[in-house]
Amino acid sequence: MTRWRRFAIGALAGAAVLAALAYGLDRADHAFPPPVEVAETVSRTVLDRNGRLLRAFSTPDGYWRLKTTSADVDPQFLRMLVAYEDRRFHAHHGIDPLALLRAAGQFATHGRIVSGASTLSMQVARLIEPRESRSILAKLRQMARAVQIERRYSKTEILDLYLTLAPYGGNIEGVRAASLAWFGKEPKRLTVAEAALLVALPQLPEKRRPDRHREAAEKARDRVLARLSVSAVIGDGEAERAASEPVPAYRRQLPAFAPHLSELALRKDPGAAEHPTTLDRNVQEALETVAREAAVRIGPKVSIAMIMADARTGEILGEVGSADYFDSRRAGWIDMTRVRRSPGSALKPFIYGLAFEEGLVAQETIVEDRPSDFSGYRPRNFDMRYQGDVSVRKALQMSLNVPAVQLLEAVGPTRLMVRFRRAQVRPDLPKGETPGLAIGLGGVGITLHDLTQLYAALSNRGRPLRLGNGIAEQPGPIEGEPLLDPVAVWNVSDVLSAVVPPRGSRRLGIAYKTGTSYGYRDAWSVGYDGRHVLGVWVGRADNGAVPGLTGYDTAAPILFEAFAQAGVAITPFPRAPAGALRIAQSELPASLRRFSTTASGLVATRAREPAPQIVYPPEGAHVELSGARDADIMPLSLKLQGGRAPFRWLANGKVLPETVRRRTTQWTPEGTGFSTLTVIDAAGRAASVRVFIE
Repeated sequence: MTRWRRFAIGALAGAAVLAALAYGLDRADHAFPPPVEVAETVSRTVLDRNGRLLRAFSTPDGYWRLKTTSADVDPQFLRMLVAYEDRRFHAHHGIDPLALLRAAGQFATHGRIVSGASTLSMQVARLIEPRESRSILAKLRQMARAVQIERRYSKTEILDLYLTLAPYGGNIEGVRAASLAWFGKEPKRLTVAEAALLVALPQLPEKRRPDRHREAAEKARDRVLARLSVSAVIGDGEAERAASEPVPAYRRQLPAFAPHLSELALRKDPGAAEHPTTLDRNVQEALETVAREAAVRIGPKVSIAMIMADARTGEILGEVGSADYFDSRRAGWIDMTRVRRSPGSALKPFIYGLAFEEGLVAQETIVEDRPSDFSGYRPRNFDMRYQGDVSVRKALQMSLNVPAVQLLEAVGPTRLMVRFRRAQVRPDLPKGETPGLAIGLGGVGITLHDLTQLYAALSNRGRPLRLGNGIAEQPGPIEGEPLLDPVAVWNVSDVLSAVVPPRGSRRLGIAYKTGTSYGYRDAWSVGYDGRHVLGVWVGRADNGAVPGLTGYDTAAPILFEAFAQAGVAITPFPRAPAGALRIAQSELPASLRRFSTTASGLVATRAREPAPQIVYPPEGAHVELSGARDADIMPLSLKLQGGRAPFRWLANGKVLPETVRRRTTQWTPEGTGFSTLTVIDAAGRAASVRVFIE
C-alpha cells in the first residue's frame, strides 16, 4: 500500500467518523448520557479553617481521589497541560479535526500510530467510562462521549473533571492527590519540573511511577519540557533548569492530622464530601508533634491531650486527643479531651476569683496556711509542708491547699458550681453527694475541653464562651452573666502571669495554673494570654498511676513548649479595668489585711458582723472612668466588707435604686469630679468615702 493511499484511507476514515457522530447526535445524547456520576465519588476530606487538608479517606474502591478544580492548581500547570495534551482545547467541541488529520498523516507516513488524536475531553470520556479494548468501535464511542461532555459542561468544568480523575500511579487519582503524594505539597504552587511530571504521568501512570520507574518518569518529564509548545509557555531556559531537578524517589503519605476529630466528622455526617473545621493546620501539626515527642520522653503507656482555642471567638485551633492515635499501648484511639478526670488544683483560680469579687480578700491579704479541720475535712498541701502566714497572691501562686479551702468555705461550694454553669460547664460530683469543700482540690470530674472552656473566660475578661471545633459543637459567646467580674479576672490573671515558668522553659507572657490529681493519675496545666487559651492533660487512658507525674513538672513544660511551637503571637493582657489595683498590705483597710476563719470554719468578720467598711474605692482615690468617647463614663465597682445585708448605697446623698445583699455592686457617675459614696447596712450602720472621678 502506497503512502498516499494510506493517507487517503486515514482521511476518509476521519471524515466518516465525523459524519457518523453528527448523524442522530441529539437522539443518542438523550438516550445514552455520559456516566459522569463517577466523578462525584471522591475521597471524603476534613479541612482546616483555611480549606487546607487535615485528613482524607480513600473512596469505597480504595482510591485516593481528591476533588480538584482549576482554582486549586498552579495556573502554569494548566497552561502546560493544554499545550502538551490539547493545544486547541479551547477552540474545538470535543474532537479536534486537525489532530485527526495529523494522526492519519503520521499513520500513513510511518505505517504505525505515532501520536494519538485524543483531546482532553476524550480523555475525560475514557476516565469516566474506561474502554475494554482498543478497537475502532471503542474509540468511536469515546469520541461520541467527548461531544456529549462538551455539550453539557464548560471548558473549565471539563478541566476540573480531568484534574480530579486523571491517574497518577497506584491508587492515586487526581492532580491534588498526586501533588501531595509525590511532592508533599498542594498543587497551588508547583515548580516547572513538578508540573511537567504531573503532565506526563497520566499517559502511562504505572510505567512511569517515580518510586518504581525513576528513569522512565524522568524521561517522560523531559519530553514534556522539550515540547516546543510547552517551552513557549514556561519561557526560554526554564526547560533546561527544570530537567536538572531530580524526580521524587518515594511516595509520601497524605496528611493525616486530627484523627479523633476526623473520625467523628465521618460518623456525624457520613454523606458529606467535605467536613470543614475551625482547626488551623499549622497549630494542629505543632501540637501533635509536641505531644508525640513528650509522650516518648515520659513513658510508653502515657498519653497526652491538648486543646488550643481563640478565646475571643471560641474557635478551637488545635485539638489533640492522644499522643499517638495508632499506639495501642497508650490506648491512642481514646479521645482524652472528652474524658472526665480529677483536675487537682486546676480549679483554684476560680475560688480566688470569687473571693476577689466578693471583696473578701485582696492580693496582699494575709491568709493562714496551717493544719486545719473543716468539720472533719483536713486538707494538706501537696508537699506536706505549711507556709504559715502568706499573702493571697503567694497562696495562689504556690497552689496551697488550706488557704484555697478556707476561701471556698467563705464563698460557698454551691456558688462556685453555679458560676461554672454560667460557662455551660457541669463538673461531675461523686454519686449522691452535694458540692463540698473537696471541689477545690479536685474532688470532681471534668474534661479537658470543659476546663479549657472555663479558662477561656479568664482570657476573655470574664465573658464565658463555648469552645467548638465545627464538628462536635459550634463555637460562640454564651449569653448571660459573666463568669467573674472584670476586676476579679484581672486579679487572677495578674497573679497567675507572675508564676515562675517550669524548669527549662522561658517566660512567654502567659498566665497559667497546674493541677495534679490524687495518686499521680492526672497532670494538668492550662495557660492563656490576652487572646489564646491552651489546656494540657497528661496521664494514662486506663487511669493508672504514673509515679512522679505532676502538673508543674510534667504538664507545664508541655504547655510552654506547645505555646511556643504553635506559631500564634502572644497577645498581651488588656489593661487593668477601672477599680483594679494591687495595693500593698500596709495600705489595705484593716478588714482586708488578714483573712481568718473561726473554729467552726465561718469567716471571722462575718461571725462578728462588724460595721460595714467600703474597701473599694478607697478614701481619696482618683478613679479614671472615661470610655471610648469623651462623653462616656464607665461604671465603677463598689465593694464593702462587714455589715449585715441588705445594703443601701447612696451617691452624693442620692439613694441608688436597688437594695442589694451582695457586698459588690456598680454605680455609674453622672459626671466627673468629687463624689461621696455611702453605704448603710441592715443595722443602720454606715460608712462613707470621698473619691475623685476622672
